[in-house]
Amino acid sequence: MSQWKQIQQLEVGLLEHVDYLYNDNFPMDVRQGLADWIEGQDWETAERNESMAAMLFTNLLGQLERSCAQEPNFLQRHNLKIIHQQLQMKYNTNPGLIARVISTCLREERRILSSACMQQQGPLENSMPNSVTLEKQKNIDNRVAIIRSSVQLMDQAVKYIEDMQDEFDLRYKTLQSRDPAEKTTQRMKEEVIRLQEMLNRLDFKRKEILSKMGDVIKEVDSLVTCDLHPELLEWRRRQQVSIIGGPLLTGLELLQNWFTGTAHSLFQIKRQLDKLGELVVKVTYEGDPIPLQTPHMAETVRCLVYLVIKSSFVVEVQPCMPTHPQRSLIIKTGVQFTTKVRLLVKLPEVDYQLKVKTTFDKDLPPGRLNRQFFILTNSTKAMDVEDSANGCLSVEFRHLQLKEKKYINGAKGNEGLLSVTEELHSLSFEAHFMVLGLAIDLETTSLPLVVISNVSQLPAGWASVMWYNLLTDEPRNLGYFGNPPRASWSQLSEVLSWQFSSFAGRGLNPDQLLMLGEKLLGLGNSSGDIQVSWSKFSKENIPGKAFSFWIWLESILELIKKHLLPVWNDNYIMGFVSKEKERALLKGKEGGTFLLRFSESHLGGITFTWVEQADNGESNFTSVEPYTKSRLIALPFADILRNYKVISEGLVTDNPLKFLYPNIPKDEAFSRYYNSPQSKVHPYLSANLIPISELPSNGSVPLTHCSSPEPPMSPGVFQMLHQQLCFDTVRTSKTLDTELPLWPKYQTYRWQELG
Repeated sequence: MSQWKQIQQLEVGLLEHVDYLYNDNFPMDVRQGLADWIEGQDWETAERNESMAAMLFTNLLGQLERSCAQEPNFLQRHNLKIIHQQLQMKYNTNPGLIARVISTCLREERRILSSACMQQQGPLENSMPNSVTLEKQKNIDNRVAIIRSSVQLMDQAVKYIEDMQDEFDLRYKTLQSRDPAEKTTQRMKEEVIRLQEMLNRLDFKRKEILSKMGDVIKEVDSLVTCDLHPELLEWRRRQQVSIIGGPLLTGLELLQNWFTGTAHSLFQIKRQLDKLGELVVKVTYEGDPIPLQTPHMAETVRCLVYLVIKSSFVVEVQPCMPTHPQRSLIIKTGVQFTTKVRLLVKLPEVDYQLKVKTTFDKDLPPGRLNRQFFILTNSTKAMDVEDSANGCLSVEFRHLQLKEKKYINGAKGNEGLLSVTEELHSLSFEAHFMVLGLAIDLETTSLPLVVISNVSQLPAGWASVMWYNLLTDEPRNLGYFGNPPRASWSQLSEVLSWQFSSFAGRGLNPDQLLMLGEKLLGLGNSSGDIQVSWSKFSKENIPGKAFSFWIWLESILELIKKHLLPVWNDNYIMGFVSKEKERALLKGKEGGTFLLRFSESHLGGITFTWVEQADNGESNFTSVEPYTKSRLIALPFADILRNYKVISEGLVTDNPLKFLYPNIPKDEAFSRYYNSPQSKVHPYLSANLIPISELPSNGSVPLTHCSSPEPPMSPGVFQMLHQQLCFDTVRTSKTLDTELPLWPKYQTYRWQELG
């Protein structure tokens, strides 16, 4: 079943999360109409390859044209034509962007599908948008709309006061121009009374409009303080969570609408106050409320404008190397990285040539860090409204690059206090401009960064990024790893599951997380409240091993990504299961039942164990030495399972692997992953790699007994194979209660080309 069909079967609550993914950047109509084709393309690689992205974008437009031509519904056909034009205009000069958008959507769909299979959400997942916050968003929408409507009504009120004042001014000047002798007449007295009544009404209207303005300004102040600022902080927290594999970041468009609507209302109030000031120049009187109240109001409005605009300057895309799009906030020296900042307020009144300057590790005291860096490439770029499809001001730095400073006599400051991957840095952004006569200095910073000099430091660097963004919402605590806090297992296990759902397509179930908890914390110590130290997670070696818990887990992620992805996503790899539970699951199962699990003793290794039932009712278990990437490069894992053989007492038996646990026929589970036989286009025999294990007859129980009195191959062929093949290992256990001995040697036979 395609991923999109699985998505459509989700419950309403999860479908709301899917709805967040699709907008004008990538309409759901396209996802629906081209579902199978979209899922068949490698968008993730296209993110990092401009030529591949351009090719896929061209093919996408072609697929969309064909879909449009075949669409029988006139209205839908019309909509698809418009979408085609919009996509062409938006991504024609930057096809890598749509590759990134589609890759993100597909990855988030997989995460949502994975979360649907989980029995319950973790604490961080529960903090993400739900029906409560959606209701809150509607309330903020209403508040912004009401303020906007009130300001529009005040515009009409100011215009009415202006007209009333013009009439008063005309009558007053007309009266003043009359002959002084007429001023004592009854008619003149009546005119004076009418003017006084007009002035009284004018005074009332002035007080009324100022009262309304005061109420609206208070409402704006409350909106900014109680709603916009907290929502912005929540968005930044969601950005942190999304970076470490959590739910896709959404809500920036909403924030932009709120900030822009609020700022434009303030601009309009500022113009209304200026207009009232102009009216005072023409007509004023004793007790006039305008000169008494407007200065304070104007100052409040200026402060609010400054606060709204300054806080709307955000890092939309945190620094990230295009070569590692799922490892944001890790920068390697000498490698280009990208980042993007946005101003959430649309400013029609300002010159759009706003220059943004980037600075690395700004205002850090000397000696604070072991290493110091500078930006090697151009660090200043102008914001432009054209850079954003939604009309806001933004700027994307695509070619930034860091270089480490050279030190005289090797002095580097507080060297040795922290490891390279525990040392945190920051990237600052600054801009300056004038709006409504108000000078505004914009400044924002990235989340803390890890700078590495070698790609081998990437796993440890990602551990630091995860730990920081899991446990704190502080935007710039660069000394965090001087005394890092502990994480509860419930927090950490949720993030570990996210690593698999975001990086490998399927998260971890409770049983798998239980095994990981026991491996990290010990048997019986994996409850959600148990605290895990930073050192135990990423720095201390697992007892008896030469690597830490995180390095072991990261190596498995790499193995899945490069060699096991489809098998993992189809849930055929049990993966994280202890040897004891493995034997308990297989005991009593039909002979040839096997399961797949990740090695606990090898970095990035996968093994399989199968069971055979002896005549006396005992269960014999056999585990093959783990396959690592060095072997899986030569032979795909599915083909290993298909062709696997065992030699016992000089006889090559049939493949002992019959049923994937609990009872799925092996070929039913894995046949879709088998490499198809190549067609013969030359006179030579085809070459196949066949893994064969030999169990020595040094007291070990044979794996199986040959049912035929004749060996399955001639002695000559067997001798030839025996001379050409390399050696690996296998281990076996007779019963559930028997400890596994050291792994005896076995031979893996690779069939050579004979023609």
